[in-house]
Amino acid sequence: MLSKNEYIKMNELSLIKLILDASLLVQMVMLLLLFISLYSWTLIFYKSNYLKNVHKTVNNFEELFWKSKDLNVLYRHIRSNKIVGIEKIFMAGYAEFLKSRTDGKISTTNTKRVMQITLRREIDELESELATLATVGSVSPYIGLFGTVWGIMNSFHALEDQQQITLAMIAPGISEALIATAMGLFVAIPAVMAYNHYTDDIDRIITSYDIFLDEFLTMLYSTRP
Repeated sequence: MLSKNEYIKMNELSLIKLILDASLLVQMVMLLLLFISLYSWTLIFYKSNYLKNVHKTVNNFEELFWKSKDLNVLYRHIRSNKIVGIEKIFMAGYAEFLKSRTDGKISTTNTKRVMQITLRREIDELESELATLATVGSVSPYIGLFGTVWGIMNSFHALEDQQQITLAMIAPGISEALIATAMGLFVAIPAVMAYNHYTDDIDRIITSYDIFLDEFLTMLYSTRP
């Protein structure tokens, strides 16, 4: 009786053998899916780290903003650092507010417009790479399925001169082809899960940006003479 380790090792060898015995086109499909998977996971880890930093920036800035008693001090402090996300919205809005006040024509309309433009740019930055993950999630199964169909066709063509066809003769070729479908799903599922998770995460960040924009404008309105 085989031990558990021997059984696992035998299955691994069988899987490798099936991949090596697959037709050239099926192997190319598998290689393509492997590259797509590596690229997808790179995006997933990058986006995860990026959104964590954005959340941290939002929390830190909001705490600093509501504790600050002088927006001029906060403005000078933030301007000396590398600004991202919600900080850019504040900087753009307050800079425009100061400019209008210097000109003697305080207009929160222009301030709101500038902040909304900055907000849209930040949303574009937040949503970057999401389309790629969505594409990977939707296309990868079909790429795998293409490899499977091609592999099954080759298996049947190889048996066209046989007088009697048995399941044992067909099974290896079909098994080789089905690996492509499995790889397609292996690539697609993490991409879809990451896309859904990041979309929800980004929606909450955008909501935070919108709330801050409205609160900041209300604060500026109250400072008008």
